[in-house]
Amino acid sequence: MARPVIAIHGGAGAVRRGEMTPKNAARYRAALKSALHAGHDILKDGGASLDAVVAAVVVLEDSPLFNAGRGAVYNAAAHHELDAAVMDGAMLRAGAVACVSRIKNPVLAARAVMEGTGHVLLAGRGAERFARQQRLRMVPESYFDTRRRLAALKKLLRSAAEEHGTVGAVALDLSGNLAAATSTGGYTGKMPGRVGDSPIVGAGTYADNRACAVSGTGAGELFMRCVLAYDVAARMRYRGDSLDRAAAAALQNLSRLGGQGGLVGIDRRGNIAMPFNSQGMYRACIDRNGRRYVAIYR
Repeated sequence: MARPVIAIHGGAGAVRRGEMTPKNAARYRAALKSALHAGHDILKDGGASLDAVVAAVVVLEDSPLFNAGRGAVYNAAAHHELDAAVMDGAMLRAGAVACVSRIKNPVLAARAVMEGTGHVLLAGRGAERFARQQRLRMVPESYFDTRRRLAALKKLLRSAAEEHGTVGAVALDLSGNLAAATSTGGYTGKMPGRVGDSPIVGAGTYADNRACAVSGTGAGELFMRCVLAYDVAARMRYRGDSLDRAAAAALQNLSRLGGQGGLVGIDRRGNIAMPFNSQGMYRACIDRNGRRYVAIYR
């Protein structure tokens, strides 16, 4: 019997260390711990890895600190368009939504797509219509408004800066099943209609019991071009690489194209990897020995 393991992230490209106040660092750490334990409590009671990753991501979506759900960034038209995906490693089932603006928790809609349709990805109004039919909680777009994200959009309009971020979780349950979930608001100032890597199976989200579960965060277009999450699993299955080695090689390929980001991954034996090549990555895990780790920088 496997021991439960979970790892989460709140996005790569953290606030610069010199600009992070102790008070804000404590807020981020507290939010990460809440999400981590929401998922781990399910696992230690014998719950499924899919339930655990969804529960963890819901907590992160509900926090205004992270670029997903409540804290989603604005696009170039000053609107919110959110993406999310889930994947079950046992049968390679997956579900995702993209460009949604009214669903309170996009990760729940992604799971509903997986379990309630024959499709993998629904987008825009069709996804929102389906969410209403599933009686998921809908909210006005103003629910996602935050002063911090509006300030980021205004800053972008004055400079070339962009604000990225994503949240995600991976888990291994007592039955040995892996799962992954990822949710994002994209990046500040993105073109309306842009879809990133998070809801794309194999790019930002992937889970396969034969190898690993991966949730990524970073330069979405490059994650898609590298098929980064699947690349990690493929290196493990076909080359026999360890999770650490496969994850490092996948990120090196991202770096070769000039991209920054990171990922959290768990393999079928419960090993954890949380590499990144950005200045920081909000991340946390509970390993197979029950030890908790929470960090922002190296």
